[in-house]
Order: sequence, then C-alpha cells, then structure tokens
Amino acid sequence: MEALDLLEPQLTDDFLPLNGTDYLELYVGNARQAAHYFQTAFGFQPVAHAGLATGLRDRESYVVQQGKIRLVLTSPLHGDSAIGRHLDQHGDGVRVVALWVDNATKAFEETTSRGARAFMEPTREQDEHGYVVRSGIHTYGDTVHVFVERNDYSGPFLPGYEAWNPAYRPTDVGLKYVDHMVGNVGWNEMNKWMQFYQDVMGFQQLVSFDDKDISTEYTALMSKVMSNGNGRVKFPINEPAEGKKKSQIEEYLDFYGGPGVQHIAVATDNIVETVMALRDRGVEFLTVPDTYYDDLASRVGPIDEEIATLRPLGVLVDRDDEGYLLQIFTKPICPRPTLFFEIIQRKGARSFGKGNFKALFEAIEREQALRGTL
Repeated sequence: MEALDLLEPQLTDDFLPLNGTDYLELYVGNARQAAHYFQTAFGFQPVAHAGLATGLRDRESYVVQQGKIRLVLTSPLHGDSAIGRHLDQHGDGVRVVALWVDNATKAFEETTSRGARAFMEPTREQDEHGYVVRSGIHTYGDTVHVFVERNDYSGPFLPGYEAWNPAYRPTDVGLKYVDHMVGNVGWNEMNKWMQFYQDVMGFQQLVSFDDKDISTEYTALMSKVMSNGNGRVKFPINEPAEGKKKSQIEEYLDFYGGPGVQHIAVATDNIVETVMALRDRGVEFLTVPDTYYDDLASRVGPIDEEIATLRPLGVLVDRDDEGYLLQIFTKPICPRPTLFFEIIQRKGARSFGKGNFKALFEAIEREQALRGTL
C-alpha cells in the first residue's frame, strides 16, 4: 500500500487561485483531421471553429469538448510560420495549458513579479457575447500557461470563434475532467521546475518518486508532483535517471526536441465502460502481462470491480491510504512517440499509481523495443 504525506490546500495563502483547467491547445499538422479523430475515437463534441471564415489569416482551430475537458486543435495556414516551426521541431503536441482564473491581469502580475517570463500581456478580447481577458507566461520548453478570465463571456469559446455545429456527433465515452498533466524535462531540471511552480505559481509538492520507485531492469526516471492550493490543477514533472538503456523520458526528449507535455490524464466515473468504448473506436492501449492480475487481490485488497473484467482490458489498480484508483494508458496518439493519454478513475485514492510503475514502464519498454529506441 502506498503511504503519502499529502499536503492539504492552503487557500488563505493562495496568491494564484485557479478554478481549474480552461483548455489545452495542441498544435497539429491537420486540425480538421485531428478534430475528427478526437470526435470519432474519444467521443469529444464539436464546440467552435476559427479560421479564414472568421477573419484569421495565419491559422485554423477547432474546439472540441467532453465534460470539462476542452481541446483546441490548431494548424498553420502558411509555411514559415511560428506554428509551423513549432510543428517542425516538436511534431503534434501541447503548446498551451490554459488555466481558468477570476482575474487574468492579477494572475499575470503575481507570476511575472515572481520571475515568470511574459508570454502574453493581459489582453481584453470581446464580441457580441461579452469579453474575455487572457494573459500568459512561459514554462518548461516551448510550453506556455495562459490565464483565462471569462466570467463576463457567454459565447461558444472565445471572441473570434464561431459555433461549430456539424451533423457528425458521435456519443461521448464518459470522460469528465483533466485529473493531471505530466511534463517531461531534461537531465537535472526537475528540481528547477519544481521550484518554478512553487515560487512563481504558489504550488506545493504533493509527492515525489525517485529512481528506486520508478525503475526497471533497464531504465529509470524521477518525478515530483506539484499541486495548486485547492488541488484542482496537478502537474507531475519527470526527468530522466541513469539506467542501462534509454528511458522513456530520454526517448521523449529526443523525438519532441526538448521538454514538453508527455501525457494528459483524464478522469472517468466508470473506467470499464469508458475503456470498452474507446477500444471499440480504435484507441490502442499499453498492455501488461496477464500475470499482473494473478496476485492483484492480495496486493490491493477488496475492490468493487471484478478482476475477470479488468484483466482482458488491461486496466491497472493501485491503493493508497485513502482508497484505490484504476488507470490505463494509451499508446502514443501521434507519429512521434511522445503524447499519450491516461484514463483514470479514483475511488478515494489521491496518489498516482506507484504500485503500477514497474508494470507500466516495462510495457513502455516493450513498445520502445519495437520502435528500436530502447
């Protein structure tokens, strides 16, 4: 059983109150096809669109949503553009992690006064639906945080976007919200970015894992989980550790061309139904040996789900002092072996599946070996 010294929220000292994740913007090679993929495979619903028809000349974006998870999929309309250069270096991936705040100007002032490098000065954007204020700061690699103040806006997404209402609307698969988002950084950079989130954004270290916790016969990594004051935003930060072979973090850094978002963990209330629906739509998951389930009952204790149901799906289970969780990881969803998704269901547990690390990373190593990158 995993014992965690979890820190309690300290809202009175929270100089950067966050309401949650507002949206994630992914730069992709073909936004229209990416939107179709997330609708078809993951059950996201169409929300808004911006491009030539709305007056944009440099990019096209599609917004899709499921529960509280909002993705913005953006592609460039011309060569030799900032978005195009980002794609050349990184491939498809997360550029913007947008955070919902009540006051984007104050969020900008609080973070830049503490050392953050400005990405976007506070900017008021408005249309017939009201106004939004956005600001932003740089973080690891080319990833940025944008603060979004939208209390006085009733449009479909942001000013400059129009509602997108296609006839094609596959049903959702039960995804609810972003549970956490993992960033990969370079050698010996984890503590630097842990300090950044602590000093600049007021986050607390929730838990840490060293190379003894996250290692196999061949590879290792280290991780620290940072959480904001109310616990609604959690960012684990990974760095490589020495091992016999190239770790998944090193592989990521090589193919992404530097630090960036490795995976997005999205929550569901029924992981069995969600995973079955995703599999039926063609989403591929990492698999663990069937023997993982032989001693599962003795390792995690009583659970509501039947092990015979979890076994063919490949769903992992772990327990901490407050309950248990179920989780499963997709294979990379892009041509480069970088971005993937985690599906997670929490039943009391506030941890991150430490008991599954060995099985999970051995599964990743099997995929690395198939790619010839281990």
